[in-house]
Amino acid sequence: MKHKIAVFASGSGSNFEAICSAAERGEIPAEVALMVCDKPLAAVCERARKHNVPSFIFSAKDYESKAEYEQQIVEECQQRGVELICLAGYMRLVGSTLLNAYRGRIINLHPSLLPLYKGARAIEQAFENGDKRYGATIHYVDESLDGGEIISQQSLCYEGDSLEEVTEMIHQLEHKLYTETIKTLLSK
Repeated sequence: MKHKIAVFASGSGSNFEAICSAAERGEIPAEVALMVCDKPLAAVCERARKHNVPSFIFSAKDYESKAEYEQQIVEECQQRGVELICLAGYMRLVGSTLLNAYRGRIINLHPSLLPLYKGARAIEQAFENGDKRYGATIHYVDESLDGGEIISQQSLCYEGDSLEEVTEMIHQLEHKLYTETIKTLLSK
């Protein structure tokens, strides 16, 4: 049985691509039923078109409030039977409207070993700190910034001096970890 998932992204969409490809290959028991993006010019929008995934693309400034655009997102998800929401580089904090509708069914991928380095510049912060251990975390989303219950984590060691190189290594780790975690959650 294929579950229906939504993937939220704000940027290039490499994790969206990894999830779609894994679903298309049958590696996860899911269909990506919706892509949600808050940046109309983001590269993820083209990736969604390439994979024939319906999209809800919006600009927050076109709405009176977060509750208003989140209500629209909830309706888009419910119309498509979405069971699980996967945040993959979605650069907005999730508010109570979305949380109340999908509590316990929204997960996020974060490029650090939480609770270390919450927020948008996690890889850069670890690199600037001289860390040798990096990683990725999948966690449930709650009201806090990158603070929900951790589902899975994986680490890697890097002792080089290239931020670009360690960033690429983390992205490769994320793609694998996220698809494996989604598969595990949907197989329960």
